[in-house]
Amino acid sequence: MKILAIADEESPALWDHYMPGRLNGYDLILSCGDLKADYLTFLVTMGHARLLYVHGNHDGSYEVKPPEGCDCIDDQLVVYNGVRILGLGGCLRYHDGPYQYTEKAMRRRIARLRFALRRAGGVDIVITHAPPRGLGDREDPAHMGFEALRALIDRWHPSYLLHGHVHLRYDHSLPREQVYGDTRIINVSERFVLEIPDVPLKDPKNKGRLIRKTRRKSEDSAWGFDWNK
Repeated sequence: MKILAIADEESPALWDHYMPGRLNGYDLILSCGDLKADYLTFLVTMGHARLLYVHGNHDGSYEVKPPEGCDCIDDQLVVYNGVRILGLGGCLRYHDGPYQYTEKAMRRRIARLRFALRRAGGVDIVITHAPPRGLGDREDPAHMGFEALRALIDRWHPSYLLHGHVHLRYDHSLPREQVYGDTRIINVSERFVLEIPDVPLKDPKNKGRLIRKTRRKSEDSAWGFDWNK
């Protein structure tokens, strides 16, 4: 499965200077936040790949005009082509604004997903807006990462954590990729291409199929759902 991961800045090659066919071959698009809703709508329309997203701290306008044809997976665990994907948008609270959370609030969000994670046998890809603390973040209050995300990695060992929030062009000393334990952490600022197998990377016994699909919103948040059922 070929994944286009995006965050923070609209790519000129995919937006201002788009050429037909440039999105061919992508099976899935993952947005880690802080992108124009019209940009996501454009990508999902021109590329014909499913687009899953989480909110960045500058995505308050989505409440009025969300991206069309895209699926928000904030606080959900979904399965796509056998790959388990967990969404946790937002950043560490540094002032009063949308999609900002204290450490305690982020821990609560993760705790509410514990049953879905156990039911699925774990998670393969975590998409966030902010990075884990000490793993690609910065020391200024607006760009510090979450300790709770680091604890999530320690507990569930996802193969990948994709994030944005920390613009790489602002600080060229920051790494695009790093490895922490079993997890490859990637700052997808603007865009990053990732190719992975279609089957669960950890190959759990249930193959990720015990996450049930449901039409009830309250259960969607608690259980997650499988796009392939």
